[in-house]
Amino acid sequence: MSGSGIGSGTGKYLVTGGAGYVGSVVAQHLLEAGHEVVVLDNLSTGFREGVPAGAAFIEGDIRDAAKWLDPSFDAVLHFAAFSQVGESVVKPEKYWDNNVGGTMALLTAMREAGVRKLVFSSTAATYGEPEETPIVETAATRPTSPYGASKLAVDHMITGEANAHGLGAVSLRYFNVAGAYGDCGERHDPESHLIPLVLQVAQGRREAISVYGDDYPTPDGTCIRDYIHVADLAEAHLLALDAAEPGNHLICNLGNGNGFSVREVIETVRQVTGHPIPEVVAPRRGGDPAVLVASAATAREKLGWNPSRADLAEIVADAWKFTQRRAQ
Repeated sequence: MSGSGIGSGTGKYLVTGGAGYVGSVVAQHLLEAGHEVVVLDNLSTGFREGVPAGAAFIEGDIRDAAKWLDPSFDAVLHFAAFSQVGESVVKPEKYWDNNVGGTMALLTAMREAGVRKLVFSSTAATYGEPEETPIVETAATRPTSPYGASKLAVDHMITGEANAHGLGAVSLRYFNVAGAYGDCGERHDPESHLIPLVLQVAQGRREAISVYGDDYPTPDGTCIRDYIHVADLAEAHLLALDAAEPGNHLICNLGNGNGFSVREVIETVRQVTGHPIPEVVAPRRGGDPAVLVASAATAREKLGWNPSRADLAEIVADAWKFTQRRAQ
């Protein structure tokens, strides 16, 4: 092994899905910390231009990870997953095949290569509709979509791998990731996340933003979500590499512990961009909880993680800068 973690010199890391939004930002942070990074992505949803300069790139599938994994790698950071909730409802087989089947192949390749450290990109969708907020890691896991169920299944797989084969793993359950970091930002096609959708209205690419339900039991009637800056998220992954212990699977929520409503997000975009943002109220979407806010106490305690970019205006401003650069 070339190193044993972020805190003990340089290492070599495989970043699966590193051409995607979060994976590319994490890869960039690893490079800036002086590590060797190999990105594995089949570009089915990622973008070649999203791979940071300085990272080696392999266009390939996680099912074939055994072709490239060898004992020189210190760890795998795993982001390669389909993540569209709506699509998972109509094409569940796609999500079970890739998210679960692909990860099983990856875990097998890691075991055979002797790579015994994993950081997994999990999701708050594993919880479904919470009984209480803020949500803690011991909350009931009742996912409402095949996407959330596939991620939960992988968490169970990782626990078994850690118990049986000594894998050291950390699963990071994200809430709403937003913002941008340098040349790395959201490039989803089609886009489904609120902040980039509202920014498309500011750009003139979309006439109005749809507000799905304005009769929720919240102060302004719209859903409340916990937004986390993608750079804060990336820093948690680097800390997780040091926290991963052989034979242990640690699960941490990542969020700011503060919620912003849909209308608060829209108003913040108006202030940051200086553009009017017309709203159209649409019916509620099935399975949308009124409030999703994280407790990140475990991440603070176990990882030493303290998000420093909790201001919604800063998150929106960074996303807006990235959106404008891409339009030039």
